[in-house]
Amino acid sequence: MRTNKNVVEKIDYLVLLRGINVGGNNIIKMNYLKKLFEELGFSDIKTYIQSGNILFKDTEEDKIKLVERIERILFEKLNCKINAMILTFPDMERIISGKPDGFGEENDRFKYDVIFLIDPLTTKEAIQEIKAKEGVDEIYEGEKVVYSKRLIEKITKSYISKIVGTPIYRNITIRNWNTTKRLYELIEAYNSSTLNLHNNSVVSQHSPLRP
Repeated sequence: MRTNKNVVEKIDYLVLLRGINVGGNNIIKMNYLKKLFEELGFSDIKTYIQSGNILFKDTEEDKIKLVERIERILFEKLNCKINAMILTFPDMERIISGKPDGFGEENDRFKYDVIFLIDPLTTKEAIQEIKAKEGVDEIYEGEKVVYSKRLIEKITKSYISKIVGTPIYRNITIRNWNTTKRLYELIEAYNSSTLNLHNNSVVSQHSPLRP
């Protein structure tokens, strides 16, 4: 746990939940989800749209422990197994900066998605399972993600949707590129507020005493 004298620094986190509010399955209201995260002791909780995106702050540095806590309370309260992926601001920064050239720039022609890989699934394993149809699909390897680009006029011929029947399906969660960018903007704002709080604390601790 990182400290600055008596100040305990909180870390900004984004959690992606897999398979909630999709096709009438695992329906969870966002205000209830926020309440569960409050029960876990997290702070500054914010949800974004209905697909299971939650931002929060916590002092825990171990992502594995955070995932275990989140998945445990979801199972206890909802009686279903929901996988979670934890990301930090640097993680999201690498995903955004690591996109392929031109990715996300022709929205009238292509559908762009980011396939997030939940541990223990690796990028190498995912790439082997995700099939691309020539002339329709393009996939690109990233850091704990696979970038997907599909030609809209031929999207019904895409092979990428066949990922549903593969062994890796339970360890992926997908967000479109616009949602991914928005989540990056949100955690970037969280990170900026945390840095400002930290800097203000440092200044106050080192400010000279007034006579």
